[in-house]
Order: sequence, then structure tokens, then C-alpha cells
Amino acid sequence: MPPTDASTDDGIDAGIDAGRDAGIESTAGGADCADTLDLRLPDELVALMAEGERRIGGTQDDLLDGVGDWDPVTTGAGVFQLVPVRLERDLRVISRWMNDPAVAAFWELAGPEAVTETHLRTQLDGDGRSVPCLGVLDGMPMSYWELYRADLDPLARHYASRPHDTGIHLLIGSVANRGRGLGTSLLRAVADLVLDHRPSCARVVAEPDLRNTPSVSAFLSAGFRFFAEVDLPDKRAALMVRDRALRALL
Repeated sequence: MPPTDASTDDGIDAGIDAGRDAGIESTAGGADCADTLDLRLPDELVALMAEGERRIGGTQDDLLDGVGDWDPVTTGAGVFQLVPVRLERDLRVISRWMNDPAVAAFWELAGPEAVTETHLRTQLDGDGRSVPCLGVLDGMPMSYWELYRADLDPLARHYASRPHDTGIHLLIGSVANRGRGLGTSLLRAVADLVLDHRPSCARVVAEPDLRNTPSVSAFLSAGFRFFAEVDLPDKRAALMVRDRALRALL
């Protein structure tokens, strides 16, 4: 079963699987209403858009501007780097994290390593619109990330996406690293990495469960703003957005 949310700090979660196909209308109040039209892109159109960009860029990872080449950054918690997943090196540790009950409750990828492998291979063998990464802090793998092109994802049917919108999924693997603010610190760092290395991207997005108050709070603390409530197949989500134009203010 594909993941729905990702555990970060004491239940903090973010994410919707890039392979999800159902289309449900999004809803927002206030000034954001004009930005939340019910867009439903056919799967064929999304695939053609991704394939066209892949051919222009020349490599899979060009859809996300070479995540593997992004430099480490210094955060309040230490030196952090995103390292694209290699199955032969990383499958065991990621599968172990997926079998942690706190993580499994959101990602729904508990089970033998083959379950996690299938999830990873879908991205690694795909067109490059989603890149799975280890989050390495001071030389130690401690989190799992997925950066994905939200504008080329089925999520684009649920809100008024803009070209190059980039989504984030995150889980923090070790219990010892949860509940001490790392989620907020790393969310801000990764959102900044996206905006620094993807000049075409004006917004970073995420979709924690609306009921998960700690998650929404972490995104707000990391410089995201609440954009809309979105009905997804298995939850009502808080669509969180970090804007390039507001990054110096939030």
C-alpha cells in the first residue's frame, strides 16, 4: 500500500505518494480561493509533460535540477546533506525505518525489505519526477526524503499548481532524533536547498494531515504558510506552502 504521511517530530508528517491517481476537489477559504481551482490533469498529459522536460534536460535527475549535486548545508543541528538513494547501500536501513510503528502508521510500508524496495524502485526506475534521498546529518544517515515535482504529480489535480512546484515527503528514522525540533530545522533547510538550487521553483509544498497539529506547527515554524484544506483519498490535508517571495520574512 502506498504511503500517505511521513513521520518527523512526535507524529509530524508530510506527504502524498507520487503514484496516487484519485482526483478530489480542493477547498480553501479567504484570499487563497482564487488559487485553488479544481484542476484535474489526465495521467497521459502529466506523463507527456515529464517526458518532454526529461528529454530537454538530458537526464532523469534534471527534472529536479540535480539533487545529487547539491552541496551540504550547515544547520543548527549540524551539517546536513541530501544523498540520493542507492538500493544496494540503503535498502536495509530505510526498510528498518519503515517498520518502526510510528513511521508505519503514516507510510504503510511495513513488512519485508521487498515492500520498501518496490516503493523505491518505482521512483528510481521512473522518469525522474520523484527522487528518494537519505538525509545525512554530520555524516550519519538519519532521515528519508522524497523530493518530487508537484506540478507533474497527481497532486496537481487537487490545487492550482504552478510550473516547477516542488513537494517534500520526510521521515526521521531514529526515535532518538524525534521530538527535539529536528523536523522543523531540516524542513527549513531542505526547502531552502530547493529554492537555492531550483531557480524555476517559486513554491515548496507539503500535505500533512489536517488533524496532525504538531505537523502543521512544524511547517509553520519552518517558514511554510497554511494555503488550503485539501480532500485526499485517505485524509483531509493541510496544504502547506513555502514561497520564494516570502522566504526572508517567514
